Amino acid sequence: MISEAQFENELQILIKNAIREDVGPGDYSSLACIPAIATGKAKLLVKDEGIIAGVTFAKMVFEYVDPNLQIEIFIEDGTPVKKGDIVFHVSGRSQSILKSERVVLNSMQRMSAIATKTKEYVKFLEGTNTKILDTRKTTPGFRACEKWAVKIGGGENHRFALYDMIMLKDNHNDFAGGITLAIAKTKAYLKENNLDLKIIVEARNLEEIKEILESEGVYRILIDNFNYEDTKKAVVLIGNKCLTESSGNINEETIRHYAECGVDYISSGALTHSVYNMDLSLKAI
Repeated sequence: MISEAQFENELQILIKNAIREDVGPGDYSSLACIPAIATGKAKLLVKDEGIIAGVTFAKMVFEYVDPNLQIEIFIEDGTPVKKGDIVFHVSGRSQSILKSERVVLNSMQRMSAIATKTKEYVKFLEGTNTKILDTRKTTPGFRACEKWAVKIGGGENHRFALYDMIMLKDNHNDFAGGITLAIAKTKAYLKENNLDLKIIVEARNLEEIKEILESEGVYRILIDNFNYEDTKKAVVLIGNKCLTESSGNINEETIRHYAECGVDYISSGALTHSVYNMDLSLKAI
């Protein structure tokens, strides 16, 4: 994953762009009927059940829009919530609260849904040594928040983007002339460019796993779309030579079975691309 400083920068870019997109030259609805000096207070109301996420991010949005807004937090990120719970109060200029409202709600609703689904998958893995990973199958422009939500839900982040880890998938290997050549070229490229990046290589079958193991310097093997029996064989073949990751066909029914095959990680795009937003609202009080 990227550094904390890089991640913070991604969040600031995300907030700036979200406010630009939603507010543009001005929130004319508020400007038209609410005096600039008017103040008010609102509550973040939960209308659903799950894991709340995005509280800290919401505070960042409010501070970006108006540093004078005051936020009183009652429920922290990662906490189970139910219908009727109040997560926080925000008070200050009414125009500023309304200017922030939609970005806060859109972000928290999606982040909470992701955290809730991640927590569900984490529970499926209880009692095993397998950890759940997200993927790059995220909403364009909102990746930082979605990966943050996975962490809040108890999961772990895969690479953030194409630049912070090498991942040689089937197309890379085929275009490069084969797995062995792809790995060799990658190691040479990293050395020539003074890059210290971990290398993950995807395998489509047991023969490809054997070929990968002939090359040194591979951090993790992606055991992609294997059935349970072949996954077990792959784990035995790999042993402690490198880490293992299952992907493909991962859902509520299969995740536990793959974990019991002995893999170190399971990655699932469903954590971020197949969720229903948690129902939240920001109400004046």
